[in-house]
Amino acid sequence: MTTHLVWFRADLRIHDNLALAAACRDKNAAVLGLFIATPQQWQDHAMAPRQAAFLWQNLQALQTALAERGIPLHVREVATFAESVEEIKQFCAKHQVDALFYNYQYELNEHRRDREVERCLEGNVVCQGFDDSVLLPPGSVTTGNGEMYKVFTPFSRAFIRRLQEGLPECAHAPKAREGGALTPVSPLKPFDYPQCAVDETLFPAGEQAALARLRHFCQQKVARYPDERDFPDRDGTSRLSAWLALGVLSPRQCLHRLVAEQPGALEGGPGAVWLNELIWRDFYRHLLTAWPKLSRHKPFIGWTDKVRWQQNDDHFQAWCEGKTGYPIVDAAMRQMNETGWMHNRLRMITASFLVKDLLIDWRRGERYFMTQLVDGDYAANNGGWQWAASTGTDAAPYFRIFNPTTQGEKFDAQGEFIRRWLPELRHIPDKAVHQPWSWAEKRGARLDYPRPIVDHKAARAATLAAYEAARKTH
Repeated sequence: MTTHLVWFRADLRIHDNLALAAACRDKNAAVLGLFIATPQQWQDHAMAPRQAAFLWQNLQALQTALAERGIPLHVREVATFAESVEEIKQFCAKHQVDALFYNYQYELNEHRRDREVERCLEGNVVCQGFDDSVLLPPGSVTTGNGEMYKVFTPFSRAFIRRLQEGLPECAHAPKAREGGALTPVSPLKPFDYPQCAVDETLFPAGEQAALARLRHFCQQKVARYPDERDFPDRDGTSRLSAWLALGVLSPRQCLHRLVAEQPGALEGGPGAVWLNELIWRDFYRHLLTAWPKLSRHKPFIGWTDKVRWQQNDDHFQAWCEGKTGYPIVDAAMRQMNETGWMHNRLRMITASFLVKDLLIDWRRGERYFMTQLVDGDYAANNGGWQWAASTGTDAAPYFRIFNPTTQGEKFDAQGEFIRRWLPELRHIPDKAVHQPWSWAEKRGARLDYPRPIVDHKAARAATLAAYEAARKTH
């Protein structure tokens, strides 16, 4: 009998899983699933304990869903990607696998691992890979010269033109195999990796929970998204990133649901702004493929590597803990530290503060985010940090520096978000909550809240000088 193996990675779902669908097309083939945990590699890549816990929960849900269709999921654990290559080779030999199916990952280490697997199996096992975590494959949206776009807006326009010609199809979940459901299902062994509890009211595990959230957002919220998305005290964003990061939800499912509920999204109607966010997600993956150096923590703009960063560990620690004396920054950091998630506008504000106010290397912030985020996604996280640090393609110009106080006043005018996460400021009036020390000093009041660790105006001048010096050096 022919045996097909599906190697699951960041694609923990049965619906619209291109590798799984392809493996199941032959009704007579035996289909197996395999997931390989790599704790040391996860540590090297700074996977958050919350994301590890969320992965574990969704892996269990995947095991159950596959078993209902007669597909066993095998879980193995080795330390690194290098060891996973040998694990795959041995597994294929033991189970007499004829064909391996997997969905591409675009980061450099993952890409090299997959090429090595194909090399080791050549001549014995047919390997088939799929562009599953993107709407359109990397390299398929290019300039007139056949090059990858370096600026998002023309990329987005070209991308939408492609979508208007025809949407990428969603693959159906596989039907039950001939032998029927598998019972009982053996419980999975825990990973040898730190895990931190995930708030299940915010991030319930499983495909059905993800699809229900997607449907609700596209039906009830997406039309208001342009007006609501920048205000962290409102529930105006989709919050689907955690499921997308682990592939519990696919971008194609998001696109199809969006167009079903908002038919004018592709023509600039309701839903178009959120569609652009899905395209940003693809953009960062396409960039990783076109410029592998981005996976090696290199800036896209070369001269920015000459910036002389401050090595101030006290400032970095204050930023990590949400104790900078700038309320919107601190509230955002405490939200992430407690929940594993941060509102996108706040990701921009906190990243700008670390780089442009504290002049600390963006790579330190990038890594810290990954250690905390339940939705940690290398391409999106790296792209966002390089945008904020003015080091990436189509990034904010280096002289664009957010003022953390006015950002707070603009996007949390009444201070509701700030007071939720900084209870020590709960008694401060709305208009004063963004500069609480000014209010306290005028009244002789005492605050259990740190003073600002830097003066924004002076920090801005120092940052501009550092970037200008680096540019001249280059």
